Amino acid sequence: MMLDADIRAQLAQYLELMEGDVLLKVSAGEDKVSREMASLVDELATMSSHIKVEHAELERTPSFSVNRIGEDTGITFAGIPLGHEFTSLVLALLQVSGRAPKVDEKVIEQVKKIEDKLHFESYISLSCQNCPEVVQALNLMSVLNPNVTHTMIDGAAFKEEVESKNILAVPTVYLNGEPFTNGRKTIEEILAELGSGPDASEFADKEPFDVLVVGGGPAGASAAIYAARKGIRTGIVADRFGGQVLDTAAIENFISVNHTEGPKLAANLEEHVKEYNVDVMNLQRAKRLEKKDLIEIELENGAVLKSKSVILSTGASWRNIGVPGEKEFRNKGVAYCVHCDGPLFEGKNVAVVGGGNSGIEAAIDLAGYTTHVTVLEFNSELKADAVLQERLRSLPNVTVVTNAQTTEITGTDKVNGVSYVERETGEEKHIEIAGIFIQIGLVPNTAWLGDTVERNKFGEILTDKRGATNVPGVFAAGDCSDSPFKQIIISMGSGATASLAAVDYLVRN
Repeated sequence: MMLDADIRAQLAQYLELMEGDVLLKVSAGEDKVSREMASLVDELATMSSHIKVEHAELERTPSFSVNRIGEDTGITFAGIPLGHEFTSLVLALLQVSGRAPKVDEKVIEQVKKIEDKLHFESYISLSCQNCPEVVQALNLMSVLNPNVTHTMIDGAAFKEEVESKNILAVPTVYLNGEPFTNGRKTIEEILAELGSGPDASEFADKEPFDVLVVGGGPAGASAAIYAARKGIRTGIVADRFGGQVLDTAAIENFISVNHTEGPKLAANLEEHVKEYNVDVMNLQRAKRLEKKDLIEIELENGAVLKSKSVILSTGASWRNIGVPGEKEFRNKGVAYCVHCDGPLFEGKNVAVVGGGNSGIEAAIDLAGYTTHVTVLEFNSELKADAVLQERLRSLPNVTVVTNAQTTEITGTDKVNGVSYVERETGEEKHIEIAGIFIQIGLVPNTAWLGDTVERNKFGEILTDKRGATNVPGVFAAGDCSDSPFKQIIISMGSGATASLAAVDYLVRN
């Protein structure tokens, strides 16, 4: 048995939702992964009369495809879709069987209109919490349109292929044999990259909002819900719904929820917002704010939205170290998410820049499967909690270098080393590594505001206790504001505060 009792019980409930028969074509060899994959497929077949199995020769071994009877659907799993990809397998079975997907009708129409032949290959790791969204989006596109096919490839099962393509970050997607995109992407984002995104004309006739929220993370979602519950005209513009939460693995301090994962919380936020009459404008980035009779927000696509009040909740992004090689080798050895990309560096030497909690947690994780980890900290001592430092120093394959100023990340087609200066002596040092993880905190996403809204030297928007900025009718909440603590629960509270203050402003003005 590949599945434990709890997962089997859960899976049995899902398989009862299958509407028609599905044929799994299995290409297996004599290797361990093949045997385990074949065992999983056989187990699935015993759990539902709708699942049939036949042996075949597919492009990769081990792999299996999920098909309608008499028709190749174009969905293939190369490797064993367990771990974070288990949901991708379940959804593929349900959708191929005829179960309708929970996706906007507009998105389904966009997918069905694709006329080009598109063959996607997504390279993933089973520990990556960002990969399933990409896998599920591409699988769904394959279900909806016969011109689209998709193969999910587990990098751990196909190491030679991954190394031959210099893939050092997941998810990495190839389209028709050429690199297409990296990182977490929704189906809407993939369609936009294919040239099917909304343009300015779709926003031309929108009436002014009472409250317009800019940003779709915890603060923005909270603000939108609180405004919509007052029965006023509410809109939310989001570059990507969920924001920084999407890149967070485990969340264990969200009160009343013992444990959850970032992508799951982000999906719940979006679902909750859509319960209300909120105009959600996803995949849209603001580029200008101007206060006139109404407040105007111009989007990067050229559209201009107007509102009586605005709540800025644009969050923050990973801070870059800003040295030569960082930008050039991003996804080629320069990484920011250990849970996503760490497994690709198994058996190699890596470095972590940053000695705070996130940096030391990353180093501890990496030490479990890499050969050696070097931690580079700019200051004279680590900033992480004592318990984390103690754990780190107990590991035999970790070196900590303090007073180290990173100066360059080197490489040719991928990272091969990092240079730093010992700040006490001025001596330059270079170490050979295959990957480097940047963990030096966050920077607020506020540069687009220019001088229109007052910010501090860190770029954080200055607010009063009600979330009001120096511009009447403009409020701010969450990690883009000068709130001293950057936590999900605090962002949600500040989003609610700013929203209630905006409603009060509307009543008084």
